[in-house]
Amino acid sequence: MAAPVTKLQQVKLPTGPAPLTPEQLYWKGFKSSQNLPSQSPVTHISFPPPPSNALLPSNNDHFAVTTGTRIQIFSIRTRKLVKTITRFSDIAHSGEIRRDGRVMVAGDETGKIQVFDVNSRAILKTWEEHKQPVWATKFSPTELTTLMSASDDRTVRLWDLPSQESTTTFVGHSDYVRSGSFMPGTMSNMIVTGSYDETVRLWDPRVPNKAAMIFKHAAPVEAVLPMPSGTTVIAAADNQISVLDLVAGKPLQLLKNHQKTVTSLCLASNGTRLVSGGLDGHVKVFETAGWNVVSGSKYPAPVLAINIISAGANREDKHLVVGMQSGVLSIRTRLSGQQKVKEREREKEMQALINGTLDQYDKKNKKRLRGVEKKFRGMDFLGEGADVIIEGNDNQKRKRESIWERELRQGKYAQALDFVLDRNMPSVTVLTLLTALRHRSAMRVAFQGRDETTVQPIFNWVVKHITDPRYVAVCVDSALLLLDIYSEHISGSPELASNLRLLHRRVRLEVERSQQACQTIGMLEMLMTGMP
Repeated sequence: MAAPVTKLQQVKLPTGPAPLTPEQLYWKGFKSSQNLPSQSPVTHISFPPPPSNALLPSNNDHFAVTTGTRIQIFSIRTRKLVKTITRFSDIAHSGEIRRDGRVMVAGDETGKIQVFDVNSRAILKTWEEHKQPVWATKFSPTELTTLMSASDDRTVRLWDLPSQESTTTFVGHSDYVRSGSFMPGTMSNMIVTGSYDETVRLWDPRVPNKAAMIFKHAAPVEAVLPMPSGTTVIAAADNQISVLDLVAGKPLQLLKNHQKTVTSLCLASNGTRLVSGGLDGHVKVFETAGWNVVSGSKYPAPVLAINIISAGANREDKHLVVGMQSGVLSIRTRLSGQQKVKEREREKEMQALINGTLDQYDKKNKKRLRGVEKKFRGMDFLGEGADVIIEGNDNQKRKRESIWERELRQGKYAQALDFVLDRNMPSVTVLTLLTALRHRSAMRVAFQGRDETTVQPIFNWVVKHITDPRYVAVCVDSALLLLDIYSEHISGSPELASNLRLLHRRVRLEVERSQQACQTIGMLEMLMTGMP
């Protein structure tokens, strides 16, 4: 007997992807990824938020990345590394730039706190009161000379730049203090800290021996972040994020969206979004009205640091910067305006190339240029060293490439520098080459590995031009780099010692002239105020 014919079961297709929400589209708009490797984990990313008081200056155009024994300073506009500070004897922590972009502070594993001039990288101040590693350093949002520090010695301290010791010491934590920050707005004189004793504490400088408010958690507190309102604090303990209400004195919300320890917190979209990163490699975005997850992304390694870099008059989100335990720094940039048009054109061209229809694509876009970049030259992602092409120039009459330009293009930086110095080429040519090396972060490569004879021309050129206002910026960078590389060899080399003495005389003479000019301008201003 034949088996009965049964009705075929309908094939079950896999469910398609859910439609993207506007919030997800927004965060997926952070493209143009740039991954920069490092030998040490990236532990901190600093970008000072703008002051709440519009009268306070905020001229910062940099963000700082702490990794290993150095702090790297990047340009917000170009995303390029512009400076590296390596003056640490041990692992550095929490390199923070002040809101005016001129001064930076950092702690390290030895307990030392150092304040640097961002432009010259000179050490302005050193404090050694902490006896164990300093994990958090922050500048006050209202006072340019006030900063705080948090250390493994269980203390939190307030500092004033002109002072030789801390002005206030907060005592109360019973374990490592790994995070801290000033409160915003009218409460900017108060400090909030998080500790491995599983507490978040709010401190008033008038009562340093007793916390004004304590929030107990179930795990060590890794990060604290005050909200712009000044009435709410976000804290990360283990894989949970707590929203603490300072007015009611109790937690408002407990967010459990991470699988492993949350290591870093930051705000985005003018304080309307909270961004978190954790050891599970996930980055989560929460809206701060109902504290719901609105977007997220996965990174290939545990996330140790995260920050949203804003720019423009409206402080729009520009870069999503993530530091990982593997040492990779990821910078994703949100495209806007003409950059979006440029990206769409590139995607269409690539798709046409893959489909084998590039000829049809070219015919369809009759005015299409192969070098689309020319149209967008001068946009944010181009460095200061980008070539400028004037319309109407005849390409056939372009000058031949010189020897040193060819060596620079091929990465032979030391040979290019030796060529322009040995041939006694014009000073402006040497300046052009040094500027190009600085933009390529290749000055150290060109300067190091030299003996007394080959380093002599560089010293001579710097000494000759360091008093010229047109050359002083490059000369100062060159002099600092030469001292950093060859200072340990000066005692054993009469030639280097002689160069150092000559450089010292030139710089001292210029400082004396500057002091005289300052005295003169002071007298002139007094006379001008008395004039009708």
